[in-house]
Amino acid sequence: MNIGVVGLGLIGGSLGLDLLASSQDHNYVWGISRNPETCKQAEEIAAVSIASTNIADIPDRILAQTDIVVICTPIAAILPTISEIAPKLASNVIFTDVGSVKSAIVEPALKICQQFNQRFVGSHPMAGTAFQGILAAERNLFQNRPCVVTPSDDLEAVEKVRSLWQSVGMNVYECSAEEHDRAVAMISHAPVMISASLIAACQAESDRTVLKLAQNLASSGFRDTSRVGGGNPELGRLMAEYNQSAVLRSLQNYQQSLQAVIGLIENKQWEDLESFLANTQSDRAFYVD
Repeated sequence: MNIGVVGLGLIGGSLGLDLLASSQDHNYVWGISRNPETCKQAEEIAAVSIASTNIADIPDRILAQTDIVVICTPIAAILPTISEIAPKLASNVIFTDVGSVKSAIVEPALKICQQFNQRFVGSHPMAGTAFQGILAAERNLFQNRPCVVTPSDDLEAVEKVRSLWQSVGMNVYECSAEEHDRAVAMISHAPVMISASLIAACQAESDRTVLKLAQNLASSGFRDTSRVGGGNPELGRLMAEYNQSAVLRSLQNYQQSLQAVIGLIENKQWEDLESFLANTQSDRAFYVD
C-alpha cells in the first residue's frame, strides 16, 4: 500500500518508521510537514520515502496510487487539513486521523470527503511518550497498544484502516464516536485536568519552606500522579475544547468522589476510608494490568 502521513511528529513519524520497516505491503510512505527541517529529518531517519511542506511536491503518480492518508495534526487542524489536500488526491482514497476526540471530527470529515468521492474512517491510536517532534519518533510505539476505529457503512474502508493499525501491532476496537469520547474523557482527558490541578494545588502552598521541602521529597508517587498534568498544554486544551461535555461529566463525577473522601476524613471515618481504598485498589485492576 501507498500511505500518506500528514503531520510528522511523534505519532506520524513513528507510524512511518513502522510502516516502512514492517513489510513490503507498505512500499511507499509520503509525508507532509509545515517545517522543512522536519521533512529533511523524517527522510533521514527513514520515517518516510519522501516528505515536503507542500503536497504539490509529491509526484502525481504517487498521489494517484495512495490508498490511505493519515492525518496526524493537532485536533483543530484535522478538518482544515482534509479540506486543503482532498482536492489534490484521487477519488476513493481513504482518510483517517489520530485525534483523541471523534464526535467533533467524524461526521464533518466524512462530508468533506464525500464532496470528492473519497472516504473517511475515524481512528485514535492510544500510544505516545512524554516527548514531541520527529526526532522523538520510535519503532514499535504502537505495539500492543489500543486503537479505536469508528464504524461506517463503508465496510471496506473500515477494514483497510483496521488493517493499517493492526500491521503496526495495535489492538483495534470499534465503537461509536460518542462512546469513544465518553470513554477517553474518563481515562485520558479528565486525568490530565486532575493531574494538572494537583500540580497547581502544590504550587499554591504559601509556606515556601514547606513547598521547597515537598519539591525535594517528591519521588515516584508524585511523578506518576503528576505526569500527564505536565504534558503538552495545547493538547490538553484541545481535549477539553473538543470533548467539553464528556470531560465535564467525568470531572463532575470525580468531584463527587473527592468530596466523599473529604467527608470521610473530616468525620474521622477511618474504617470507611480504608474500605473505600480497598475497593479502589481492587477496581484499579480493571483499567491497569
